[in-house]
Amino acid sequence: MTSVNDIRSTFLDYFAKNGHEKVASSPLVPRNDPTLMFTNAGMVQFKNVFTGLEKRPYTRATTSQKSVRAGGKHNDLDNVGYTARHLTFFEMLGNFSFGDYFKETAIELAWNLVTKEFGLDASKLLVTVYHTDDEAASYWKKIAGFSDDRIIRIPTSDNFWSMGDTGPCGPCSEIFIDRGEHIWGGPPGSPDEDGDRFLEFWNLVFMQYDQQPNGERLALPRPSIDTGMGLERMASILQGVESVFETDLFRHLIDTAASVVGKAPTRETVASYRVIADHLRSMSFLVADGVLPSNEGRGYVLRRIMRRAMRHATLLGTNQPTIFKLVPMLVREMGQAYPELVRGEAMIAETIRLEEERFLKTLGRGLQILEEETSGLAEGDTLAGETAFRLYDTYGFPLDLTQDALRARGIGVDQSGFDAAMARQKAEARKSWSGSGDAATSAVWFSVADSVGATEFLGYDAEESDGAVVALVKDGAQVEALNAGDEGFIVLNQTPFYAESGGQIGDTGTMSGEGVEIEVLDTTKHAGGVFAHNVKVVSGVLQLSVPLTLKVDHRRRQAIRANHSATHLLHEALRQVLGTHVAQKGSMVGPDRLRFDFSHTKPIAPEELVEVERLANAVVLQNAPVETRLMAVDDAVAAGAMALFGEKYGDEVRVVSMGIASEGEKAGKVYSMELCGGTHVRRTGEIGLVTVVQETSVAAGVRRVEALTADGARRYLSEQDAQLRAVAAALKATPRDALARVEALVEERRQLERQLAEARQKLAMGGGSGGEASASESVNGVTFMGRVVAGLQPKDLRGLVDQGKKQIGSGVVVIVGTTEDGKAGIAVGVSEDLTGKVSAVDLVRVGSAALGGQGGGGRPDMAQAGGPDGSKADEAVAAIRTALAS
Repeated sequence: MTSVNDIRSTFLDYFAKNGHEKVASSPLVPRNDPTLMFTNAGMVQFKNVFTGLEKRPYTRATTSQKSVRAGGKHNDLDNVGYTARHLTFFEMLGNFSFGDYFKETAIELAWNLVTKEFGLDASKLLVTVYHTDDEAASYWKKIAGFSDDRIIRIPTSDNFWSMGDTGPCGPCSEIFIDRGEHIWGGPPGSPDEDGDRFLEFWNLVFMQYDQQPNGERLALPRPSIDTGMGLERMASILQGVESVFETDLFRHLIDTAASVVGKAPTRETVASYRVIADHLRSMSFLVADGVLPSNEGRGYVLRRIMRRAMRHATLLGTNQPTIFKLVPMLVREMGQAYPELVRGEAMIAETIRLEEERFLKTLGRGLQILEEETSGLAEGDTLAGETAFRLYDTYGFPLDLTQDALRARGIGVDQSGFDAAMARQKAEARKSWSGSGDAATSAVWFSVADSVGATEFLGYDAEESDGAVVALVKDGAQVEALNAGDEGFIVLNQTPFYAESGGQIGDTGTMSGEGVEIEVLDTTKHAGGVFAHNVKVVSGVLQLSVPLTLKVDHRRRQAIRANHSATHLLHEALRQVLGTHVAQKGSMVGPDRLRFDFSHTKPIAPEELVEVERLANAVVLQNAPVETRLMAVDDAVAAGAMALFGEKYGDEVRVVSMGIASEGEKAGKVYSMELCGGTHVRRTGEIGLVTVVQETSVAAGVRRVEALTADGARRYLSEQDAQLRAVAAALKATPRDALARVEALVEERRQLERQLAEARQKLAMGGGSGGEASASESVNGVTFMGRVVAGLQPKDLRGLVDQGKKQIGSGVVVIVGTTEDGKAGIAVGVSEDLTGKVSAVDLVRVGSAALGGQGGGGRPDMAQAGGPDGSKADEAVAAIRTALAS
């Protein structure tokens, strides 16, 4: 038997041997087609290559593309589990030619693969072609040796493919296998074609025309090939089973589910097991690609898939989370081909478990209330929409669950009444929103949120994507267009641009479309999860509904990611060095630096900062993966995750973990675990280096560290090193000896200053300035010494006054010292025998007033003051003399 994994590798290896580049599957969330809910075909990632907008270094490619059809116009959700081949998740094998080979080579490659590599019986195969495609028919005759009756011409659009109303298009050729007379059905194009006997398994698209708006089809200058083969369908053929659910991969998943549930599948329960197996793949791959369950957009489709599977689990008798236990088996089966499953296993399982817990609570409560509300209804009745909305709004019971629960009793639900109740609630919410804050601004964003819904954020995994313009805002109001030179805001259905929140600043970058170029200046988040891109239209006119190519500034985002992840490492390092009282009080994460505020009552000692840096950089050097999980808030906190200051959390949170502690109480455990919705590096090594450049106080009990990472840290340290070398050169020393040399010079300067001060004191007491106050004299019977001294600091004046008092024995001493900046200090001393009738405080205030100052203070025997005008020093001495004489 050929396993699913063998078939996939055989297909890819075959085309690689025939000159095709193996290209990894693109994400399930399309980055280059905003019109698609999910990637649903192999050609989606090559759309811009086919149209000529994008060039790649190869002209032949082969892929195994993961695909989902569970939302929008491509929706197989309700059929899954009840048919042999419908799936929400499937793998599309494909080979592509971008202007290289065309029909003949494509048919030859296909024929050799299915008959030689896969070994299908050629006598059981037949093909269809578009009814006018004589060229393809002739190649099938030549290569496969088919007669006309095995080449069926189909005149409908089933055998003519187009990318849209205009653009590349062309005829198709499908390959069918006859599964035998024991199965009912006829060949394609026959009245019995809906039967299962003839199974189509590969479609070859010959892209050869360019559809014009006027209906004309022009020949493409470089015709191309796009093929698609369903892996699961081919596996059912090669393994000789009737249903894709009987192939080895699904059997393993179903057997594991049966083991977990504790019941083997029966005729009555097999559909539930099939739903669980299929939906497990969809939900796991969607979560791995960044989609999380929500009530909007892709997240809502994921939640529907999850809850449909969970509903079937309860039908099997489970009353506790079950499906998340199947994730390890899925990873073992498909992880080698899709490593994103391995990387995201923990987050996938946690996300499913949380949704199961929520669903079981919702289901039990909702079914009980629903039973009470419908006890008086009979088959054929309709539940009021208002009641269904109350179940949804108050108890979290989704409308589709209400409809499913009542369908078995033959009771309908008034959908229009439900919608009306929802509209009334939104109208009331809008009124309350408009009444708070900046009313005009709040109102416009709430209006946008109400009309277009939340923005899908793709930026955890992507920096480039396409997006459709759903709203334009200028000067606080919605507009129809933005012209060249205008600044305004763009709202898109999906975006890779991160909107400012949680301390991380918004992304910048560019947007472009047909005839329009746009610069993104900032990105912010508003009411209802609307991402507003603050833009300037560089050229062209931007209108609503236009698709745009979105590109985040990669270097800037990369620097922001490094700084954000470094913030987490510093937070934990600070807690380890300073104590667990450290808690975040704010942060700012930009491309050039990071700032982190935290609770701490005193400055951080230099040696403590060194230790903080050491611990953070030890984790950087680990180059450990940065892991993200989705958890309930309570579970996350219980597991040790730290919540961030000022951040608002819902029931579910992203938990970012990085590194392993190598020492201390946490040795061997996760180094950092925080609740965080920001963007981060994939491995800690991408941070490069963490360097703290400043530590300051910002408020009572709150300190701040500022740091640099990666190139910013390298440049900073390089500049510091250059400065050190320059200082060393000036000191005529080596950088290693520079500090000792500086310390010696400082000590030498200190000694010289002390000697100079002593010399000035001796000079001052040995003679005056030559002015009126230079000699001792008797004033009103009191010995008076007044001196003016240049170049002395105020702290030296008291010493001179004490020396003067010793010289005169009894009396008053006044010393005025002038400084180089033109100011003056004044000190007055009174001998002990005179303090009863003369106060030094009163006298110093007189002198201070003469210097242009106010007040002064001290004791009756010693007082000191100052003034801004040192040129009046002699006048200050004279004023004190006059006061003493009166």
